[in-house]
Amino acid sequence: MNEKKILFLEEVGKGPLNLLEAFGEPILLAAKAFGSILRGKIHRGNALSQLSLIGVDSFPIALLTALSVGMVFTMQVASEFIRFGATSAIGGVAAIAIARELAPLLTGVVVAGRVGAAIAAELGSMKVTEQIDALKVMATDPVDFLVAPRVLACVTMLPLLTLLANIIGIFGGGMVAVALKGVSPQLFFDSVQQLLTAGDVFRGLIKAACFGAIIAVVGCQKGLATSNGAQGVGRSTTDAVVISLITIFVSNYFLSSLLYPGSSLK
Repeated sequence: MNEKKILFLEEVGKGPLNLLEAFGEPILLAAKAFGSILRGKIHRGNALSQLSLIGVDSFPIALLTALSVGMVFTMQVASEFIRFGATSAIGGVAAIAIARELAPLLTGVVVAGRVGAAIAAELGSMKVTEQIDALKVMATDPVDFLVAPRVLACVTMLPLLTLLANIIGIFGGGMVAVALKGVSPQLFFDSVQQLLTAGDVFRGLIKAACFGAIIAVVGCQKGLATSNGAQGVGRSTTDAVVISLITIFVSNYFLSSLLYPGSSLK
């Protein structure tokens, strides 16, 4: 009877323990990575390489996404605003939506799909080929050498990509409003200037930095936890992208609630 009770308690406890492990490992890895960054214990060559791979190489796809989203959003909004006689607010509303939500969120999604998968695959391949163990044998901390440079690069480059996405998205929206909806360029951009504030842009960049940290930490954690050879690498890559996207979407709600409490267009 006692053995049955013990087995029952073990089964009941597996769920919470697995949940704690799933959340605890990325949090501990993030703490170690940011600790390495703050202490300056980071491989500078790897950091520069990751800045290029994560930022420069993601530039075309991130800006193309921002351009298309800005154009589509403005096209939909402009029709309704014109119908209700609020043409003068089209540019400002589109700019606020892009700066607060669309640019940071969609840039994060694009980078998660491209960079998160690459990080998990690269570190996963290093893990199954025992290159991580070789670093430890040489007294090199994998967090300092591999994780911290990627976290620093994502946290640095994602806000920069988001800032450029803001510009391109608003510009694309302006083109649609002028060319297809008959809104004058001056009216559109005057509205942007009146309604969009520096605080809107800055808080959007804070969200982007948080998304960058999520992408890097989840990708590194899944890569370092890889096992079972090539099959394990594929599984880690898929898990990294899926978990990053889910975490970004969930955290976006809480970040928006924190950064834009009781937000309005006034």
